[in-house]
Amino acid sequence: MMIDTIVFDLDGTLLNTLEDLTDSVNYVMEQYHLPMHRVEDVRNYVGNGAAKLIERAVPQGKENPFYEEMLAMYREHYAMHCEDKAAPYVGIMELLEALKQAGYRLAIVSNKPDRAVKQLYRKYFQAYVDVAVGESEGIQRKPAPDMVYQALAQLSSDKSHAVYVGDSEVDVMTAANVPMPCVSVMWGFRTKEQLLLAGTKKERMITTPRELLPLLDRLNLAG
Repeated sequence: MMIDTIVFDLDGTLLNTLEDLTDSVNYVMEQYHLPMHRVEDVRNYVGNGAAKLIERAVPQGKENPFYEEMLAMYREHYAMHCEDKAAPYVGIMELLEALKQAGYRLAIVSNKPDRAVKQLYRKYFQAYVDVAVGESEGIQRKPAPDMVYQALAQLSSDKSHAVYVGDSEVDVMTAANVPMPCVSVMWGFRTKEQLLLAGTKKERMITTPRELLPLLDRLNLAG
């Protein structure tokens, strides 16, 4: 297999967005006089999109009579504040530059609302990444493969020449559902133990962004 395309998750992979996510969740909690959440709580709630995040964060989840209102409030607040504290992880911008120089086609696929994905993409990644796909109506969220298929189509690429890079069990499942190889990063929102339980291969785990290019070379040689 000759790899020419990399599909990246966003939160926990390219960007550390955890504080902004927590702030928006807690804004909703405060408006409804509900208990606030720690950053570590929200770390475990994210990965399956905004609706699931709020379902996990509020008492009674979807059965809460104010669930839809709280979800709408969260979406609006986060759209306005998603850039407040977010920042690329150390080494990410250098990695993207190196991948672009090497001729790889790059995409972002995220369960974050598409409005926020596009906003963060334009601020940080537009010079390097060709396509960014977020959650929107009419397309299934990860771990369904649909968003990845959409990104690959926009890149005029094929899953047989692509690798998925993410930080969570949702990403591992997404790659398996495509199917395509998955590289799991250790600097994101999940622990090594959680990722191994999800089925990550030890030889496809990386601890720093600079390890990705040598791993891609190994995958190409093994192809």
